Amino acid sequence: ALEPLSVGLAIGVASALTGYLSHPRFYCNYVECCPRAGQRLNATALKAQLDNRLFGQHLAKDVVLKAVLGFSNNPSPKKPLMLSLHGWAGTGKNFLSQILAEQVHPAGLRSKFVHLFLATLHFPHHDQVKLYKEQLQNWIRGNVSACPSSVFIFDEMDKMHPGVIDAIKPFLDYYEEVDGVSYRKAIFIFLSNAGGDLINKAAFDFWSSGKRREDIQLKDLESLLSVGVFNNKNSGLWHSSIIDRNLIDYFVPFLPLEQRHVKMCVRAEMTARGYAVDEEIVQAVADEMTYFPKEQKIFSDKGCKTVQAKLDIHED
Repeated sequence: ALEPLSVGLAIGVASALTGYLSHPRFYCNYVECCPRAGQRLNATALKAQLDNRLFGQHLAKDVVLKAVLGFSNNPSPKKPLMLSLHGWAGTGKNFLSQILAEQVHPAGLRSKFVHLFLATLHFPHHDQVKLYKEQLQNWIRGNVSACPSSVFIFDEMDKMHPGVIDAIKPFLDYYEEVDGVSYRKAIFIFLSNAGGDLINKAAFDFWSSGKRREDIQLKDLESLLSVGVFNNKNSGLWHSSIIDRNLIDYFVPFLPLEQRHVKMCVRAEMTARGYAVDEEIVQAVADEMTYFPKEQKIFSDKGCKTVQAKLDIHED
């Protein structure tokens, strides 16, 4: 028979071990946990990621950095953070949303607290808008209940059926709670090609007048974007109550990329693959891209979207 002292010691050790293993700091080293209340983003890390991985987008970097850090540092935001990213394909919208997701939840797009919706995949049928709206509300309600700092990314907003996205309007508004759930710590990001033509024209006008693209300011484009997207029938935000109620915190323009920015993308891709940067290859890949307008050939019409594929054919 075991002595009472031995039994007591064994129980004590077991209890201590169980308490240690269940302690949040230990547990969260092995299982992904929702960030603790009051946990702030690493401003230095976010800025470094934007500087090192996103090229030619001074406006997007500045706006998103300030918006996200201000939101993170606010102990009691009045509403969720809502960003709408606009520009042509290949300019970095998906890249920026990925960087942001990784800073909030280290697993990024693989995190169970980061949710990516593709309009053509998740909401394909125009005759099922009512069903999509119900499903979307239930999905967001359930996930924010599990983690208040959930991140929701809606890609292909220009292909979203009008009316679907208005389902999330109650969650974006200035309510302390909706049906007992607070959404004020969540982040919502829209990605859209809508408004890209307006942004490209503004960039070309700056170039034509001899101004630097870095002198383009948010005020030069934001109001133009909000009105243009609201009135664009090919946008999921067409006549949306989300815009009408001013619930989008920032319309973030992504400028068309010039050849110098394409070269930056090529160098970054070569470095990521472990190659030494070969400027002849960099130039060759950049030359294979197509540019617009037809006469001046200033901007890449696909941004950096096909850089990886074009670099593949230059591998030894």
